[in-house]
Amino acid sequence: MKKKVLILSSSPRRNGNSDLLCDRFLEGAKSSGHDVEKIFLKDKNINYCTGCGSCSMGKSCPQKDDMPEILEKMIAADVIVMATPVYFYTMCGQMKTLIDRTCARYQEIKDKDFYFIVAAAIDSKPAMERTINEFRGFTACLDGPKEKGVVYGIGAWKVGEIKGTPAMDEAYKMGQEI
Repeated sequence: MKKKVLILSSSPRRNGNSDLLCDRFLEGAKSSGHDVEKIFLKDKNINYCTGCGSCSMGKSCPQKDDMPEILEKMIAADVIVMATPVYFYTMCGQMKTLIDRTCARYQEIKDKDFYFIVAAAIDSKPAMERTINEFRGFTACLDGPKEKGVVYGIGAWKVGEIKGTPAMDEAYKMGQEI
C-alpha cells in the first residue's frame, strides 16, 4: 500500500551525515513506490514558540513563518521521519524548535508511523538513547504513534564520513520496508 512519507531533516549542513541518511531512507522508500517528501529545515523559516498561549485558547498561532505549511504536511503524512545530528548528546536546535511549534495542532498528528535518524561523532549506540528518548517524549504526546525504527549513524564527525557505513544501508532498507 502506497504511503505518504514526510522526512524532516534538521541538519544545519546540507549533505551532512544525518541529511545523507535521510537521502538514503528517501531512496529506499521511493524504490518501494511510496510518495516521499523531504523538508530540509534549514531552508525554512521556523520561529521559536513564544509561549503566548493562543493555541491553548483555540486560536491559531500568530507567528508568520513556514511552520503552518510543515504542520499541514505532518498531519497529512502516514509516515514521519525525524532526523537530527546529535550535539552534546541531544537533538539539534532546529528539530527542537520544530517540535515545540507543533503545539498549536499536535493533537491532529494522529496514527502516524515514526522513524528516527541520528548521526553523531561518538561510536556508541547507547550514548544516542538520550536523543531517541527526546523524540519519544514528543511522540508520547501524540495519539496513536507507532515507532517503527531507528537509524544510528554513529562514528561520523566530518561531513560525509557516514558514507560507506552500515547506517547508510540500514536507512535504505528501513525506507524500503515501510
